[in-house]
Amino acid sequence: MVRHPPLARPRAFRPPQNGGAKADDERYVISEESRQVRERQERAMQELLRKRRAAAMAVPTNDKSVRGRLRRLGDAITLFGEREMERRARLAQLMARLDIGGELDRLLRAYEEEVEDEEEEEVQYLFFTEGPKELREARIDIAKYSIKRAALRVQRAKRRRDDPDEDVDAETEWALKQAKGMVLDCSSFGDDRPLTGCSFSRDGTILATCSLSGVTNLWEMPQVTNKIAVLKDHKERVTDVVFSPVDDCLATASADRTAKLWKTDGTLLQTFEGHLDRLARVAFHPSGKYLGTTSFDKTWRLWDVNTGAELLLQEGHSRSVYGIAFQQEGALAASSGLDSLARVWDLRTGRSILAFQGHIKPVLSVNFSPNGYHLASGGEDSQCRIWDLRMRKSLYIIPAHANLVSQVKYEPQEGYFLATASYDMKVNIWSGRDFSLVKSLAGHESKVASLDITADSSCIATVSHDRTIKLWTNNSNEEEGGETMDIDL
Repeated sequence: MVRHPPLARPRAFRPPQNGGAKADDERYVISEESRQVRERQERAMQELLRKRRAAAMAVPTNDKSVRGRLRRLGDAITLFGEREMERRARLAQLMARLDIGGELDRLLRAYEEEVEDEEEEEVQYLFFTEGPKELREARIDIAKYSIKRAALRVQRAKRRRDDPDEDVDAETEWALKQAKGMVLDCSSFGDDRPLTGCSFSRDGTILATCSLSGVTNLWEMPQVTNKIAVLKDHKERVTDVVFSPVDDCLATASADRTAKLWKTDGTLLQTFEGHLDRLARVAFHPSGKYLGTTSFDKTWRLWDVNTGAELLLQEGHSRSVYGIAFQQEGALAASSGLDSLARVWDLRTGRSILAFQGHIKPVLSVNFSPNGYHLASGGEDSQCRIWDLRMRKSLYIIPAHANLVSQVKYEPQEGYFLATASYDMKVNIWSGRDFSLVKSLAGHESKVASLDITADSSCIATVSHDRTIKLWTNNSNEEEGGETMDIDL
Protein backbone atom coordinates (compact mmCIF):
# COMPACT_ATOMS: atom_id res chain seq x y z
CA MET A 1 0.00 0.00 0.00
CA VAL A 2 1.54 3.25 -1.18
CA ARG A 3 1.08 6.36 0.87
CA HIS A 4 0.54 9.66 -0.89
CA PRO A 5 1.96 12.83 0.52
CA PRO A 6 -0.51 15.24 2.15
CA LEU A 7 -2.02 17.95 -0.10
CA ALA A 8 -0.62 21.42 0.36
CA ARG A 9 -3.06 24.07 1.53
CA PRO A 10 -3.24 27.33 -0.45
CA ARG A 11 -1.69 30.28 1.28
CA ALA A 12 -4.22 32.65 2.81
CA PHE A 13 -4.43 36.05 1.16
CA ARG A 14 -3.61 38.88 3.47
CA PRO A 15 -4.28 42.45 2.30
CA PRO A 16 -1.39 44.78 2.59
CA GLN A 17 -1.27 46.85 5.74
CA ASN A 18 -2.54 50.47 5.51
CA GLY A 19 -3.95 49.82 2.03
CA GLY A 20 -0.57 49.66 0.42
CA ALA A 21 1.38 52.37 -1.27
CA LYS A 22 -0.49 51.95 -4.53
CA ALA A 23 -3.91 52.54 -2.95
CA ASP A 24 -2.63 55.71 -1.28
CA ASP A 25 -1.58 57.11 -4.59
CA GLU A 26 -4.97 56.43 -6.43
CA ARG A 27 -7.51 59.30 -6.64
CA TYR A 28 -10.92 59.27 -8.39
CA VAL A 29 -11.28 62.33 -10.61
CA ILE A 30 -14.89 63.32 -11.64
CA SER A 31 -15.10 64.67 -15.14
CA GLU A 32 -16.93 67.89 -15.99
CA GLU A 33 -19.62 65.97 -17.86
CA SER A 34 -20.29 63.70 -14.86
CA ARG A 35 -20.48 66.71 -12.57
CA GLN A 36 -23.07 68.36 -14.85
CA VAL A 37 -25.13 65.15 -14.96
CA ARG A 38 -25.05 64.95 -11.15
CA GLU A 39 -26.17 68.59 -10.86
CA ARG A 40 -29.03 67.99 -13.28
CA GLN A 41 -30.16 64.98 -11.27
CA GLU A 42 -30.07 66.99 -8.06
CA ARG A 43 -32.08 69.80 -9.64
CA ALA A 44 -34.60 67.26 -11.00
CA MET A 45 -34.96 65.72 -7.55
CA GLN A 46 -35.47 69.15 -5.99
CA GLU A 47 -38.05 70.01 -8.64
CA LEU A 48 -39.86 66.72 -8.03
CA LEU A 49 -39.82 67.36 -4.29
CA ARG A 50 -41.15 70.87 -4.84
CA LYS A 51 -43.97 69.56 -7.06
CA ARG A 52 -44.89 66.99 -4.44
CA ARG A 53 -44.91 69.65 -1.75
CA ALA A 54 -47.00 71.92 -4.00
CA ALA A 55 -49.53 69.15 -4.64
CA ALA A 56 -49.85 68.56 -0.90
CA MET A 57 -50.26 72.26 -0.09
CA ALA A 58 -53.69 73.62 0.84
CA VAL A 59 -54.07 76.27 -1.88
CA PRO A 60 -57.19 78.48 -2.09
CA THR A 61 -59.51 77.78 -5.03
CA ASN A 62 -61.19 81.17 -5.16
CA ASP A 63 -59.30 83.55 -7.43
CA LYS A 64 -59.75 86.49 -5.06
CA SER A 65 -58.14 84.51 -2.22
CA VAL A 66 -55.30 83.40 -4.52
CA ARG A 67 -54.52 87.03 -5.41
CA GLY A 68 -54.63 88.05 -1.75
CA ARG A 69 -52.19 85.36 -0.67
CA LEU A 70 -49.78 86.21 -3.51
CA ARG A 71 -49.83 89.84 -2.39
CA ARG A 72 -49.12 88.87 1.24
CA LEU A 73 -46.21 86.66 0.18
CA GLY A 74 -44.68 89.53 -1.77
CA ASP A 75 -45.23 88.13 -5.27
CA ALA A 76 -47.05 89.62 -8.27
CA ILE A 77 -50.79 89.06 -8.00
CA THR A 78 -51.07 88.46 -11.73
CA LEU A 79 -48.89 88.10 -14.81
CA PHE A 80 -49.63 89.13 -18.37
CA GLY A 81 -51.98 86.64 -20.02
CA GLU A 82 -52.21 84.53 -16.87
CA ARG A 83 -55.48 82.66 -16.24
CA GLU A 84 -57.04 81.63 -12.94
CA MET A 85 -55.73 78.05 -12.90
CA GLU A 86 -52.24 79.17 -13.93
CA ARG A 87 -52.24 81.77 -11.13
CA ARG A 88 -53.23 79.12 -8.59
CA ALA A 89 -50.46 76.79 -9.82
CA ARG A 90 -47.92 79.62 -9.45
CA LEU A 91 -49.06 80.20 -5.87
CA ALA A 92 -48.67 76.48 -5.11
CA GLN A 93 -45.09 76.52 -6.47
CA LEU A 94 -44.26 79.63 -4.44
CA MET A 95 -45.61 78.10 -1.24
CA ALA A 96 -43.63 74.90 -1.89
CA ARG A 97 -40.40 76.86 -2.39
CA LEU A 98 -40.94 78.75 0.85
CA ASP A 99 -41.66 75.52 2.69
CA ILE A 100 -38.52 73.83 1.36
CA GLY A 101 -36.44 76.94 2.06
CA GLY A 102 -37.47 76.96 5.69
CA GLU A 103 -39.55 80.15 5.48
CA LEU A 104 -42.59 78.59 7.11
CA ASP A 105 -43.12 81.67 9.30
CA ARG A 106 -44.06 83.77 6.25
CA LEU A 107 -46.67 81.21 5.25
CA LEU A 108 -48.15 81.13 8.74
CA ARG A 109 -48.34 84.94 8.95
CA ALA A 110 -50.04 85.11 5.54
CA TYR A 111 -52.57 82.47 6.60
CA GLU A 112 -53.32 84.30 9.87
CA GLU A 113 -53.92 87.56 7.98
CA GLU A 114 -56.37 85.77 5.62
CA VAL A 115 -58.30 84.33 8.55
CA GLU A 116 -58.60 87.78 10.12
CA ASP A 117 -59.84 89.25 6.82
CA GLU A 118 -62.44 86.47 6.40
CA GLU A 119 -63.75 87.11 9.91
CA GLU A 120 -64.15 90.82 9.13
CA GLU A 121 -65.96 90.29 5.83
CA GLU A 122 -67.89 87.24 4.64
CA VAL A 123 -67.76 86.64 0.90
CA GLN A 124 -70.98 85.34 -0.61
CA TYR A 125 -70.83 83.41 -3.85
CA LEU A 126 -73.62 82.94 -6.40
CA PHE A 127 -74.14 79.31 -7.32
CA PHE A 128 -76.72 80.01 -10.02
CA THR A 129 -77.28 82.29 -12.97
CA GLU A 130 -80.16 84.62 -12.35
CA GLY A 131 -82.83 84.33 -15.03
CA PRO A 132 -85.22 86.93 -16.40
CA LYS A 133 -88.43 87.89 -14.66
CA GLU A 134 -90.45 86.21 -17.41
CA LEU A 135 -88.82 82.85 -16.64
CA ARG A 136 -89.68 83.15 -12.96
CA GLU A 137 -93.31 83.90 -13.82
CA ALA A 138 -93.36 80.96 -16.24
CA ARG A 139 -92.00 78.59 -13.58
CA ILE A 140 -94.69 79.70 -11.14
CA ASP A 141 -97.37 79.26 -13.80
CA ILE A 142 -96.06 75.78 -14.69
CA ALA A 143 -96.01 74.79 -11.00
CA LYS A 144 -99.63 75.84 -10.51
CA TYR A 145 -100.70 74.09 -13.70
CA SER A 146 -98.89 70.86 -12.83
CA ILE A 147 -100.33 70.71 -9.30
CA LYS A 148 -103.88 70.84 -10.66
CA ARG A 149 -103.16 68.22 -13.32
CA ALA A 150 -101.46 65.93 -10.82
CA ALA A 151 -104.43 66.19 -8.46
CA LEU A 152 -106.79 65.20 -11.30
CA ARG A 153 -104.59 62.23 -12.23
CA VAL A 154 -104.48 60.97 -8.64
CA GLN A 155 -108.23 61.44 -8.29
CA ARG A 156 -108.86 59.50 -11.49
CA ALA A 157 -106.51 56.71 -10.41
CA LYS A 158 -108.34 56.37 -7.10
CA ARG A 159 -111.70 56.25 -8.87
CA ARG A 160 -110.46 53.53 -11.23
CA ARG A 161 -109.16 51.57 -8.26
CA ASP A 162 -112.22 51.88 -6.01
CA ASP A 163 -115.05 51.83 -8.57
CA PRO A 164 -116.28 48.22 -8.96
CA ASP A 165 -117.49 49.02 -12.48
CA GLU A 166 -113.94 49.93 -13.58
CA ASP A 167 -112.15 46.92 -15.03
CA VAL A 168 -108.64 48.03 -15.97
CA ASP A 169 -107.62 44.64 -17.35
CA ALA A 170 -110.68 44.50 -19.58
CA GLU A 171 -110.03 48.00 -20.88
CA THR A 172 -106.42 47.12 -21.62
CA GLU A 173 -107.42 43.95 -23.45
CA TRP A 174 -109.96 45.89 -25.52
CA ALA A 175 -107.42 48.59 -26.47
CA LEU A 176 -104.80 46.00 -27.43
CA LYS A 177 -107.38 44.12 -29.47
CA GLN A 178 -108.20 47.30 -31.37
CA ALA A 179 -104.51 47.93 -31.97
CA LYS A 180 -103.97 44.38 -33.15
CA GLY A 181 -106.74 44.79 -35.70
CA MET A 182 -105.23 47.88 -37.34
CA VAL A 183 -104.75 47.69 -41.09
CA LEU A 184 -103.78 50.10 -43.84
CA ASP A 185 -106.78 52.32 -44.53
CA CYS A 186 -105.37 55.07 -46.72
CA SER A 187 -102.14 55.90 -48.56
CA SER A 188 -101.34 59.09 -50.40
CA PHE A 189 -98.36 61.07 -51.63
CA GLY A 190 -97.62 63.99 -49.33
CA ASP A 191 -94.86 65.85 -51.16
CA ASP A 192 -92.27 65.68 -53.92
CA ARG A 193 -89.50 65.26 -51.33
CA PRO A 194 -89.17 62.80 -48.40
CA LEU A 195 -91.53 63.48 -45.50
CA THR A 196 -90.01 64.16 -42.06
CA GLY A 197 -92.89 64.68 -39.59
CA CYS A 198 -96.62 64.46 -38.97
CA SER A 199 -99.11 65.52 -36.31
CA PHE A 200 -102.86 65.27 -35.69
CA SER A 201 -104.90 68.23 -34.50
CA ARG A 202 -106.46 67.88 -31.05
CA ASP A 203 -109.86 66.84 -32.52
CA GLY A 204 -108.30 64.59 -35.15
CA THR A 205 -109.86 66.41 -38.12
CA ILE A 206 -106.59 67.75 -39.57
CA LEU A 207 -103.28 66.06 -40.26
CA ALA A 208 -100.14 68.16 -40.74
CA THR A 209 -97.10 66.82 -42.60
CA CYS A 210 -93.71 68.39 -43.30
CA SER A 211 -90.94 67.49 -45.70
CA LEU A 212 -87.42 68.21 -46.88
CA SER A 213 -88.83 70.68 -49.40
CA GLY A 214 -89.43 73.17 -46.58
CA VAL A 215 -93.22 73.03 -47.01
CA THR A 216 -95.81 71.99 -44.42
CA ASN A 217 -99.16 70.72 -45.71
CA LEU A 218 -102.46 70.47 -43.83
CA TRP A 219 -104.76 67.63 -44.87
CA GLU A 220 -108.43 67.00 -44.18
CA MET A 221 -109.22 63.77 -42.37
CA PRO A 222 -110.24 60.96 -42.65
CA GLN A 223 -108.96 60.79 -46.24
CA VAL A 224 -105.77 62.78 -46.85
CA THR A 225 -106.69 63.83 -50.35
CA ASN A 226 -108.06 67.32 -49.71
CA LYS A 227 -105.31 69.83 -48.90
CA ILE A 228 -106.53 72.56 -46.52
CA ALA A 229 -103.49 74.86 -46.42
CA VAL A 230 -99.85 75.07 -47.45
CA LEU A 231 -97.41 76.69 -45.00
CA LYS A 232 -94.42 78.25 -46.74
CA ASP A 233 -91.93 80.51 -45.00
CA HIS A 234 -88.96 78.39 -43.99
CA LYS A 235 -85.79 78.80 -46.04
CA GLU A 236 -84.53 75.27 -45.38
CA ARG A 237 -86.04 71.80 -44.89
CA VAL A 238 -88.70 71.41 -42.19
CA THR A 239 -87.67 68.82 -39.62
CA ASP A 240 -90.77 68.55 -37.41
CA VAL A 241 -94.36 69.70 -36.99
CA VAL A 242 -96.71 69.52 -34.01
CA PHE A 243 -100.21 70.78 -33.18
CA SER A 244 -101.04 72.71 -30.03
CA PRO A 245 -102.95 70.66 -27.41
CA VAL A 246 -105.32 73.53 -26.57
CA ASP A 247 -106.14 75.32 -29.84
CA ASP A 248 -105.83 75.05 -33.61
CA CYS A 249 -102.31 76.47 -33.85
CA LEU A 250 -99.31 74.42 -34.91
CA ALA A 251 -95.54 74.83 -34.76
CA THR A 252 -92.82 73.83 -37.22
CA ALA A 253 -89.06 73.42 -36.80
CA SER A 254 -86.56 73.88 -39.58
CA ALA A 255 -82.90 73.57 -40.51
CA ASP A 256 -82.89 77.36 -41.04
CA ARG A 257 -82.45 77.61 -37.21
CA THR A 258 -85.97 78.92 -36.60
CA ALA A 259 -89.30 77.60 -35.36
CA LYS A 260 -92.59 79.13 -36.48
CA LEU A 261 -96.11 79.28 -35.10
CA TRP A 262 -99.03 79.07 -37.55
CA LYS A 263 -102.80 79.11 -37.68
CA THR A 264 -104.56 76.39 -39.61
CA ASP A 265 -105.52 78.87 -42.31
CA GLY A 266 -101.84 79.41 -43.12
CA THR A 267 -101.33 82.66 -41.19
CA LEU A 268 -97.87 83.04 -39.63
CA LEU A 269 -98.19 84.12 -35.99
CA GLN A 270 -94.67 83.96 -34.50
CA THR A 271 -91.08 83.24 -35.48
CA PHE A 272 -88.79 81.91 -32.76
CA GLU A 273 -85.16 82.86 -33.45
CA GLY A 274 -82.12 82.24 -31.30
CA HIS A 275 -80.66 78.81 -32.01
CA LEU A 276 -77.16 78.73 -33.48
CA ASP A 277 -77.63 75.55 -35.53
CA ARG A 278 -80.38 73.64 -37.26
CA LEU A 279 -83.42 72.50 -35.28
CA ALA A 280 -84.37 68.85 -34.79
CA ARG A 281 -87.69 68.57 -32.90
CA VAL A 282 -90.38 70.79 -31.47
CA ALA A 283 -93.00 70.12 -28.76
CA PHE A 284 -95.79 72.04 -27.04
CA HIS A 285 -96.13 72.20 -23.28
CA PRO A 286 -99.49 70.65 -22.22
CA SER A 287 -100.75 74.11 -21.21
CA GLY A 288 -100.20 75.34 -24.76
CA LYS A 289 -98.44 78.47 -23.46
CA TYR A 290 -94.87 77.31 -24.04
CA LEU A 291 -92.93 75.71 -26.85
CA GLY A 292 -89.81 73.57 -26.59
CA THR A 293 -87.25 73.23 -29.38
CA THR A 294 -84.08 71.13 -29.72
CA SER A 295 -81.10 71.96 -31.85
CA PHE A 296 -77.72 70.80 -33.03
CA ASP A 297 -76.18 73.71 -31.07
CA LYS A 298 -76.27 71.33 -28.02
CA THR A 299 -79.14 73.19 -26.33
CA TRP A 300 -82.88 73.03 -26.01
CA ARG A 301 -84.92 76.17 -25.46
CA LEU A 302 -88.28 77.12 -24.00
CA TRP A 303 -90.30 79.88 -25.67
CA ASP A 304 -93.34 81.92 -24.75
CA VAL A 305 -95.93 81.16 -27.42
CA ASN A 306 -97.80 84.45 -27.00
CA THR A 307 -94.83 86.85 -27.03
CA GLY A 308 -92.25 84.79 -28.91
CA ALA A 309 -89.69 85.52 -26.16
CA GLU A 310 -87.00 83.03 -25.26
CA LEU A 311 -87.57 82.04 -21.64
CA LEU A 312 -84.91 79.39 -21.15
CA LEU A 313 -81.69 78.33 -22.88
CA GLN A 314 -80.89 74.94 -21.38
CA GLU A 315 -77.50 73.29 -21.74
CA GLY A 316 -76.54 69.90 -20.36
CA HIS A 317 -75.91 67.60 -23.32
CA SER A 318 -72.36 67.19 -24.57
CA ARG A 319 -73.50 66.74 -28.16
CA SER A 320 -76.46 67.81 -30.31
CA VAL A 321 -79.92 67.63 -28.70
CA TYR A 322 -82.53 65.82 -30.81
CA GLY A 323 -85.65 64.62 -28.99
CA ILE A 324 -87.92 66.51 -26.59
CA ALA A 325 -91.16 65.70 -24.77
CA PHE A 326 -93.25 67.13 -21.94
CA GLN A 327 -94.97 65.17 -19.20
CA GLN A 328 -98.77 65.39 -19.44
CA GLU A 329 -98.94 67.12 -16.06
CA GLY A 330 -96.48 69.73 -17.32
CA ALA A 331 -93.97 69.55 -14.47
CA LEU A 332 -91.22 67.66 -16.28
CA ALA A 333 -89.52 67.77 -19.64
CA ALA A 334 -87.31 65.12 -21.25
CA SER A 335 -84.58 65.66 -23.80
CA SER A 336 -82.39 63.23 -25.70
CA GLY A 337 -79.31 63.75 -27.78
CA LEU A 338 -76.48 62.37 -29.82
CA ASP A 339 -74.52 61.87 -26.57
CA SER A 340 -76.65 58.72 -25.99
CA LEU A 341 -78.33 60.25 -22.94
CA ALA A 342 -81.94 60.90 -22.01
CA ARG A 343 -82.26 63.69 -19.44
CA VAL A 344 -85.28 64.64 -17.34
CA TRP A 345 -85.68 68.28 -16.30
CA ASP A 346 -87.88 69.82 -13.59
CA LEU A 347 -89.40 72.87 -15.28
CA ARG A 348 -90.40 74.34 -11.91
CA THR A 349 -86.79 74.61 -10.71
CA GLY A 350 -84.73 74.25 -13.87
CA ARG A 351 -82.73 71.34 -12.50
CA SER A 352 -81.69 68.20 -14.33
CA ILE A 353 -83.12 65.59 -11.97
CA LEU A 354 -82.32 62.41 -13.93
CA ALA A 355 -79.80 61.35 -16.56
CA PHE A 356 -80.57 57.94 -18.04
CA GLN A 357 -77.60 56.05 -19.48
CA GLY A 358 -78.08 52.80 -21.35
CA HIS A 359 -78.27 53.49 -25.05
CA ILE A 360 -74.98 52.89 -26.83
CA LYS A 361 -75.80 55.18 -29.76
CA PRO A 362 -77.59 58.54 -30.21
CA VAL A 363 -81.10 58.78 -28.74
CA LEU A 364 -83.49 60.28 -31.28
CA SER A 365 -86.88 60.29 -29.53
CA VAL A 366 -88.43 60.36 -26.06
CA ASN A 367 -92.04 60.25 -24.90
CA PHE A 368 -93.75 60.24 -21.49
CA SER A 369 -96.39 57.70 -20.60
CA PRO A 370 -99.76 59.13 -19.47
CA ASN A 371 -99.14 57.55 -16.05
CA GLY A 372 -96.47 60.21 -15.49
CA TYR A 373 -93.61 58.00 -14.31
CA HIS A 374 -92.62 55.96 -17.36
CA LEU A 375 -90.44 57.38 -20.14
CA ALA A 376 -89.82 55.68 -23.48
CA SER A 377 -86.72 56.37 -25.56
CA GLY A 378 -85.54 55.11 -28.93
CA GLY A 379 -82.32 55.58 -30.82
CA GLU A 380 -79.80 54.46 -33.37
CA ASP A 381 -79.01 51.25 -31.45
CA SER A 382 -82.40 49.91 -32.70
CA GLN A 383 -83.62 49.60 -29.11
CA CYS A 384 -86.54 51.09 -27.27
CA ARG A 385 -85.97 51.49 -23.54
CA ILE A 386 -88.60 52.07 -20.85
CA TRP A 387 -87.33 54.09 -17.90
CA ASP A 388 -89.00 54.27 -14.50
CA LEU A 389 -88.68 57.74 -12.95
CA ARG A 390 -89.47 56.39 -9.48
CA MET A 391 -86.86 53.64 -9.55
CA ARG A 392 -84.41 55.79 -11.53
CA LYS A 393 -83.41 52.96 -13.84
CA SER A 394 -84.26 51.10 -17.03
CA LEU A 395 -87.38 48.97 -16.62
CA TYR A 396 -87.52 47.22 -20.02
CA ILE A 397 -85.22 46.92 -23.00
CA ILE A 398 -87.16 46.23 -26.19
CA PRO A 399 -85.19 45.01 -29.24
CA ALA A 400 -87.65 46.96 -31.28
CA HIS A 401 -86.37 47.03 -34.86
CA ALA A 402 -83.68 45.99 -37.31
CA ASN A 403 -82.65 49.61 -37.87
CA LEU A 404 -82.64 52.85 -35.90
CA VAL A 405 -85.79 53.91 -34.05
CA SER A 406 -86.84 57.31 -35.38
CA GLN A 407 -89.79 57.96 -33.05
CA VAL A 408 -91.59 56.51 -30.03
CA LYS A 409 -95.08 57.48 -28.92
CA TYR A 410 -97.49 56.25 -26.24
CA GLU A 411 -101.21 55.89 -26.74
CA PRO A 412 -102.32 59.29 -25.37
CA GLN A 413 -105.15 58.29 -23.00
CA GLU A 414 -103.86 55.58 -20.68
CA GLY A 415 -100.69 54.35 -22.36
CA TYR A 416 -102.30 51.05 -23.29
CA PHE A 417 -99.79 50.57 -26.09
CA LEU A 418 -96.56 52.09 -27.41
CA ALA A 419 -95.83 52.68 -31.09
CA THR A 420 -92.31 52.84 -32.53
CA ALA A 421 -91.27 53.96 -36.02
CA SER A 422 -88.04 52.82 -37.62
CA TYR A 423 -85.82 53.08 -40.65
CA ASP A 424 -86.48 49.36 -41.25
CA MET A 425 -89.70 50.59 -42.95
CA LYS A 426 -91.97 49.28 -40.18
CA VAL A 427 -94.05 50.63 -37.32
CA ASN A 428 -94.40 48.26 -34.37
CA ILE A 429 -97.06 48.39 -31.65
CA TRP A 430 -96.10 47.12 -28.19
CA SER A 431 -98.27 46.33 -25.19
CA GLY A 432 -98.04 48.95 -22.47
CA ARG A 433 -98.45 46.23 -19.87
CA ASP A 434 -95.65 43.75 -20.65
CA PHE A 435 -94.20 45.38 -23.81
CA SER A 436 -94.80 42.35 -25.98
CA LEU A 437 -95.28 42.85 -29.71
CA VAL A 438 -98.94 43.39 -30.58
CA LYS A 439 -98.82 44.37 -34.25
CA SER A 440 -96.30 45.22 -36.94
CA LEU A 441 -97.46 47.70 -39.55
CA ALA A 442 -95.59 47.10 -42.82
CA GLY A 443 -96.30 48.95 -46.02
CA HIS A 444 -93.78 51.75 -46.51
CA GLU A 445 -91.08 51.30 -49.11
CA SER A 446 -88.48 53.45 -47.35
CA LYS A 447 -87.49 54.77 -43.92
CA VAL A 448 -90.39 55.66 -41.62
CA ALA A 449 -89.54 59.11 -40.24
CA SER A 450 -92.45 59.89 -37.91
CA LEU A 451 -95.82 58.78 -36.56
CA ASP A 452 -98.73 60.19 -34.57
CA ILE A 453 -101.79 58.78 -32.82
CA THR A 454 -105.22 60.40 -32.57
CA ALA A 455 -106.58 61.32 -29.14
CA ASP A 456 -109.07 58.43 -29.18
CA SER A 457 -106.40 55.99 -30.47
CA SER A 458 -108.57 55.05 -33.44
CA CYS A 459 -105.99 56.01 -36.08
CA ILE A 460 -102.22 56.01 -36.51
CA ALA A 461 -100.56 58.18 -39.15
CA THR A 462 -97.08 57.42 -40.49
CA VAL A 463 -94.87 59.33 -42.93
CA SER A 464 -91.82 58.06 -44.72
CA HIS A 465 -88.95 58.93 -47.02
CA ASP A 466 -90.96 57.20 -49.75
CA ARG A 467 -93.00 60.49 -49.72
CA THR A 468 -96.25 58.77 -48.70
CA ILE A 469 -98.69 59.31 -45.86
CA LYS A 470 -100.34 56.16 -44.54
CA LEU A 471 -103.29 55.94 -42.17
CA TRP A 472 -103.81 52.78 -40.13
CA THR A 473 -107.22 52.10 -38.57
CA ASN A 474 -109.34 49.25 -37.24
CA ASN A 475 -112.04 49.00 -39.89
CA SER A 476 -113.77 46.09 -38.17
CA ASN A 477 -114.79 48.45 -35.38
CA GLU A 478 -116.61 50.74 -37.83
CA GLU A 479 -118.29 47.87 -39.68
CA GLU A 480 -119.64 46.38 -36.45
CA GLY A 481 -120.72 49.77 -35.15
CA GLY A 482 -118.47 49.32 -32.12
CA GLU A 483 -117.59 52.01 -29.65
CA THR A 484 -114.36 54.01 -29.55
CA MET A 485 -112.25 54.97 -26.59
CA ASP A 486 -113.57 57.72 -24.34
CA ILE A 487 -111.44 60.86 -24.19
CA ASP A 488 -110.85 62.53 -20.83
CA LEU A 489 -110.56 66.27 -21.30
